[in-house]
Amino acid sequence: MTVLPAPEPDSAAAADPAAAAEPALSLSEWIVLGLVCEGPTHGNAVAALVGRDGELGRIWHVHRAVVYRSLDRLTDLGLIRSAGEQHSTQGPVRALVEATTAGRAAAVPWRQRPVRHTRDIRSELLVKLALLHRAGTDPHDLVVAQHAQLVPIAAALQDRVAVATGFDRTLLLWRYETATATLRFLDALVLTP
Repeated sequence: MTVLPAPEPDSAAAADPAAAAEPALSLSEWIVLGLVCEGPTHGNAVAALVGRDGELGRIWHVHRAVVYRSLDRLTDLGLIRSAGEQHSTQGPVRALVEATTAGRAAAVPWRQRPVRHTRDIRSELLVKLALLHRAGTDPHDLVVAQHAQLVPIAAALQDRVAVATGFDRTLLLWRYETATATLRFLDALVLTP
């Protein structure tokens, strides 16, 4: 894939004005918001998806208490709202939540935005790919954008590894190998039908 390298931004706001306007959420809160954007749901259903054995929990495990705190915070921020109740013969009444227009407006571009730091590739990039898959959205734009972001980072890391010593070299080598492995992974995703 041919991509013109771009310099790594010093700040999210400088790199992407939309990122400056988005809410400051933790990865766990973004995941909860992304799942609520799929349609009305309740905390227990979200907690099951992000639990240790859940579809998204295999990538980024979120404790049940954090799910409920995230739902409260997202409500306070106006990104989700109450959507009634779900009655069941097998358990308590569940409080349903749904995404607001502002919640969907925040979640959609976040899912398509490339990960900024190599340290977050394994968690955040895979979560975004999983959420896009669940939404039936083609990840091509995210894959291409992530590739473009990583090319100059990998090149800079390679130069730094060449002159580093001690543990600095170990850490830089780890980051370089992570970046180049991710580039190969992204190339393979583009080539996979």
